[in-house]
Amino acid sequence: MARGALGSLGAAAAQVLLGALLVAYPIVVWFGLNAQSPRLVAAALLCVMAPIAALRLRRSDRAALRGVAFVPLATVAVLSLSALLDAAGLLLAVPVVINAIFLVLFGASLRRGAVPMVERFARLQEAHLSPEQQAWCRLWTGIWCAFFVANGGTALVLAVAAPLSWWTTYNGLVAYVLMGVLFAIEWTVRRRRFSRG
Repeated sequence: MARGALGSLGAAAAQVLLGALLVAYPIVVWFGLNAQSPRLVAAALLCVMAPIAALRLRRSDRAALRGVAFVPLATVAVLSLSALLDAAGLLLAVPVVINAIFLVLFGASLRRGAVPMVERFARLQEAHLSPEQQAWCRLWTGIWCAFFVANGGTALVLAVAAPLSWWTTYNGLVAYVLMGVLFAIEWTVRRRRFSRG
């Protein structure tokens, strides 16, 4: 029992640490590239991210969310290439890759017969969803796909053609504000529309 609780605590800590590192990633890259070579920045990030990502992948047991585990795996792969090639551009490509992964995961879940990604998340909180709620989840999965296209496209343009400070500001602040606003809109409207009280 104690070992199971300790394992759960370790998995939760790894998940929080991985999330915090992905959120802080643009700032770490900005500071790192202003002081060191891309190879050293990528190697330092790998030393922290690879063990956490490995633990996170090993603990990714919920079938509904298993595809999300590709995010740390792809991040580690891009960082490894950046370290190998001493390429700053690959460090800047990580947000683009993450958005592409989410686009593929969310988009694939819209195919006929599949459960839309937003519905998978919704069913973690409420097992039974009405047909109207399922249609709502499908609509919002499509909206998130459009967001990932716009967000990933913006990250790509900034990585290729903008100063590092612009890339850092967008990927380290603006993108998260936009995600938060989109999430808050969906949650608020869904609560009002489907409230049982």
